[in-house]
Amino acid sequence: MDLKYVRIQGRELSYVTKAPKGVFSLCWRLIYDGIMSGEDAAIFKETEQWFVDHLSEPPMCTTGDQKIICYFKTASTVHMLDRLQPILELLDKYRRPYDVVYTNYVGEVVYEDVYQVAVKVEN
Repeated sequence: MDLKYVRIQGRELSYVTKAPKGVFSLCWRLIYDGIMSGEDAAIFKETEQWFVDHLSEPPMCTTGDQKIICYFKTASTVHMLDRLQPILELLDKYRRPYDVVYTNYVGEVVYEDVYQVAVKVEN
């Protein structure tokens, strides 16, 4: 079976969306809470910057108009998933559980580009 979307998410819920936090949010929480070392924070920030530089941010992420979560498109993001490896290693190191969720059914898509979809979260 070909699955169209993937999301790597934690098991703790976002205060805003009430959906599982994405991997970037999980790492930022480790930094804000003073748990992640400076060296590891630098690795995370460098990895995250690659995504900022190469992946469009859905407009509704910056406006806060809607509660959304994002999924990668599996057909066009294999190289991006490889880029996430340092972040996954950090989550493992700091014992933060995460799940890799593959699906064809993401809900109401409110943004789409070549690499991702943003999905409205219903609470």
